[in-house]
Parts: sequence; structure tokens; C-alpha cells
Amino acid sequence: MTSRIPRDSRLRLVRPRPLAAAPRAVNQRRSRRPAPRPPEGTPAPAELARMARSGLAGAARVARWADAALGPGRAGATADGKATLSAHTADRAADELGRTAAQIRADWDTARLAGLIEVHGDSARPGWRLRAWDRDDSAVLRGWVALFDAWSLACPEPAEHEAAAVAEVVSAMPQVLSFLQLSAGPVPVEQLLDLLEQRVTELRTARCEVPYDRRLEPAGPPAPVPAGTTAPEPAANDAPLAPLLDWALRALASVGALTYGDGQATLTPLGSWAVWVKLEQICVAAQSPAGNIEQAAEDMLRGCAQLRPNAARAEYRAWLAARPVGSAVAELLAAARGEDALLRGLAFEALRVVGAPAEPDVRGVQDEPALRPYALLWLAEHDGVDPEDAHEVLTRQEATWLWVDTAAAVADHGEAPMLVRHLEAAVQPTVPALLDEVRAVGHPRTVQVLVALAAAHPDPALAKAVRRAAFQVHTGGS
Repeated sequence: MTSRIPRDSRLRLVRPRPLAAAPRAVNQRRSRRPAPRPPEGTPAPAELARMARSGLAGAARVARWADAALGPGRAGATADGKATLSAHTADRAADELGRTAAQIRADWDTARLAGLIEVHGDSARPGWRLRAWDRDDSAVLRGWVALFDAWSLACPEPAEHEAAAVAEVVSAMPQVLSFLQLSAGPVPVEQLLDLLEQRVTELRTARCEVPYDRRLEPAGPPAPVPAGTTAPEPAANDAPLAPLLDWALRALASVGALTYGDGQATLTPLGSWAVWVKLEQICVAAQSPAGNIEQAAEDMLRGCAQLRPNAARAEYRAWLAARPVGSAVAELLAAARGEDALLRGLAFEALRVVGAPAEPDVRGVQDEPALRPYALLWLAEHDGVDPEDAHEVLTRQEATWLWVDTAAAVADHGEAPMLVRHLEAAVQPTVPALLDEVRAVGHPRTVQVLVALAAAHPDPALAKAVRRAAFQVHTGGS
């Protein structure tokens, strides 16, 4: 008798396809909540985009100049490897564009924060938003929001203040901006300072720090200092917040989010719209079944694992809107470094929602073996490569590592048929070639993945070959 299993095809794979994402449930319906309407008086999106184009005109002009003058093969954009415009290039741009070198540097930094230009080594190239700048209002608004999110980088913080105090103010400013948005008009700086002090006190209380307030000290002469000792230095928490509030308001004014002067601050239409969007995202998350906004990154990602892609992205946006961008990106990357491969993939999906502000951190993890394939795919898509073609930036070894890592996510969280279908995502044309390269790639979950695949596959001959490969990896044989 002959086997009914075709001998010619059971060890052969289909044409390679882009690596599949880890499984997500598809039986959950999206919310039918109607799209919210912005507050009355908010300009139409086309008008908001016109305002953003006007405010970023200088940045777009420098980005286009850099595209022509500093593109691939034309080195000299930076001098320190940190995307800082070199003095020679700044002077050259100033001469050609009829501006001062200081203005060129400011426009250059703005273009980078808005995603209009990307620096790679000592060369520069345009971001995808610059390509769509004149025709796509949503790309313009997303670029301006990226700049708004990075407001604390737009102006250097006061050098005399400690980093901890600056971080507290940055964390507290969303509440100040929300108050400005709800006020819908000028607000005295003294009132904003009171609100900032209250929020900073809440942050310190949440960290179980004992508040220190000079206004609560009893009247009278200071307590004597015992002989042989010195008076204690003021703690970082004693620093007045007024200078830091002044810095924050000036930085927000520099990106066009508000106007600041005569002892008061007022959100611009763009700033009011951006704050409203973020408040709406937070409200959506609070009303959603998942409600992950209060969770740490790892728990949030785990809660989003069973959502449809669009619903998961909405959760990511809401979670990100409630946090400073820098700390949110760091938390997502920390979750990606864990042992759960599913969370690793989801963390980079959330980083895709972050967009340009996450680029330096993602670029910084390229040397970590477990994160490198994910980071390379993220960067390729961020640079404008079609997601269907992004896998081509990976070497054969990197693609194999990612295949094993994704298979581990499927084995841990999916069903057996999904693991069998995952074979289609391998870059190797045959199962023997795949097994040879999987054995050589050195992924820590190789044995578990192969054992799970052998148990799940319906072809006895293929399952036997996979079990043999798992045993060889386990014993260190060839």
C-alpha cells in the first residue's frame, strides 16, 4: 500500500510571505461608539492643517533643502553623530536660504521633532511626512502633534534645576494643559502655578515622599544647629516651581501650542485641538472593556493581546496619551525585553503608534539580539518601506530568529493550527532547510517551539523530522 500523503510536498514550504503577527482573537466586535465631535469653535481639520503648515514652514523648507543637499551619498549633515547640525552645514544652509545660522538650527531641530527629516549617521533624508506635506492634511497634523508631544525637547530646560524636578514638571504639565483647554481662554500664570504645585505634590505623595513646604514652617527664629554640624542643604523638592513653569510655557509657546505673555497663557486653536484629542483618547480608554490606561506597559499589552488590531491601536493611543512619550517608550522597550515573545511583538506594534518620537530609542536597541529584528522592521517601516516588503531588510539569520520568536508567541498563546500555518512565514523553501537554520540560530526557545510544532503537525513524517531536530538541539548534536 502507498501512503495517501504526497511524498513530494510534505517537506516543502509555500512561497515565503511577510512574517505573521502573533495571534489575536477575532471574535470581539468593535465598539459602535460614534466618533466624538470636537468642542464648538474648533477649526475644521483643513484649517488646522493650514495653521500647522504655516507654523512649520521654516522646518519644511530646511527639510527640503537637506533632502537635496544632504541626502544619501552627501555626507556632512552632522558633526557629532547625534543629529546636531554641523557649523559648516548651518552656515551653508543660512547662505542658500537667506536666514541666520541660529534660525537654521532651530528649524532643523523642529523638522526632526516633527518627523520631516531623519538623520542617519552623517547624512539626512526626508521623513515620509515631508513627501505627503502638501497633499495630506492628516500627515501634517500628525507631524505637528509629534512636535507637540516633544515640547520638552524644543527648549533646553534651566541648567540650575535638577533633572528630577524637571521630570516632575514634565509629568504634571498634561493636567495644566487640560485646565487650559477646559478654560477656553486666558488663564493667569499664578493660577497655573497653584495647579502645578498641587500636581507635583500628588506625584511626590504617590512616591511616598514627605512634602516640604516653607509656607508651613512655624514662625520664629530657626532651630539652633548643634555644634560640629552644618545646616542641611535644601532638598531637590524645595526648588521653586515658578521658573520651571515659565520654561514649560515658553517651550509650549515655541511649538505653537499656546501664547504666553502679560502674566497669562492661552491655548492656540492647534494646542486646544491637540489637548482635546488626547483627553478624548483617555476617555475612550476609560470607557473601553479593556480599560488598560492605568496599567503598566506589560499588563496593558497583555490586555490588548485579545483585541482586534484597530481596537488594540486605540488602546495604545489612549495609554500613550496619558504618559510622557519618553517614559512610555522606555516602558514598552522594557516589556519587549521580557521572556514573553507575544509581548515583544505587541510592544513594537505600540511603538508604531508612537511614531517618530520613538525612533532614537528603537535605533538604540538594534544591538540587542532579541530586539534587533523587531527594531529593523520598525525602522524600515518608519523610513517609508511598505510593511509587506519590510522583512527584506533582515538577514537570513535575523529572519530565522524572528520566525522562532514569533512561533514561540504562537505556541504560548495560540492554537495548534496557527503554529502549523506559521510555517508559511519561514524564508526557507523547505522544512529541512528551515530546521538546519533554526538549529544554528541559537534562539533560547528553539526546543520548545520545535516540540510544539511536532505535536501540532498532522504529517507524521514531518513531525518526526521536527522532533529529531528538537532532540538534536536539546542534546547539542548535529
